[in-house]
Amino acid sequence: MDLLEKTKQLCAENNIRPARSKGQNFLIDENIYDKIIEAADLKNTDTVLEVGPGLGFLTAKLSEKAGYVIAVELDDKLAAYLKENLKKENVEIINENILDIINSKSQILNSKYKVVANLPYNITSVFIRKMLTSENKPTEMILMLQKEVAERICAKPGDMSLLALSVQFFSEPKILFQVPRTAFYPAPEVDSAVVKLSIINYQLSIKEKEFFRLVKIGFSAKRKMLKNNLANGLHISNQEAEKMLISTGLDLKIRAEDLAINDWIKLLSIFSANQN
Repeated sequence: MDLLEKTKQLCAENNIRPARSKGQNFLIDENIYDKIIEAADLKNTDTVLEVGPGLGFLTAKLSEKAGYVIAVELDDKLAAYLKENLKKENVEIINENILDIINSKSQILNSKYKVVANLPYNITSVFIRKMLTSENKPTEMILMLQKEVAERICAKPGDMSLLALSVQFFSEPKILFQVPRTAFYPAPEVDSAVVKLSIINYQLSIKEKEFFRLVKIGFSAKRKMLKNNLANGLHISNQEAEKMLISTGLDLKIRAEDLAINDWIKLLSIFSANQN
């Protein structure tokens, strides 16, 4: 029995109806599961946080490689099915909202861990933001995302956005491979991609709030040149804004989407120095 038939059968037997409102699209391609496991490069000492385990196909594979798997499932029926049918010593099924767990600074996330997940698409952005800004970040995240979102967070200067900068401030994102919509049941309306976010810590000396305040000012009016947004948002003259750009080695006509992370860091350093 292939995974599509097995998925349909399990859903029918357990009265499970995949809900678009919950972002429930079950992966039915064995090859994709294996590629995700390979990308995670798991050791028997690793703890893995899985979000949205669904029917547990990925969970079972994770448990064969990792030391411990924490699978967080919001849906009551799916969680009940997993607790009944995936009884392994190194697997813990938690029937809660992952966002509540992150918000509560739960003990679950206190140790060193990786995230491997076929994320419900309706929580993608907020989940990534909360994980990357949490006190105890994972060492890396292997995530199935909408292809468009994956491309946005991996953008290069010229196509940068607040989302891309937010992700790239805390991690090095990389698209590993694409996944067609036909690999899911029910099939979503968009294609997907698996990305790897390798967490980085070199930004620790940078004042995070000030950095993102500057970035938000830079993106405040997308059609305007960066110097105009800086002047308006920082309450400085156009001449002062131009000096900031010149000191950073940037073109005076540049726009926010053209800057890399390091350009923003230099701008923040120059602005901070001028305030002292």
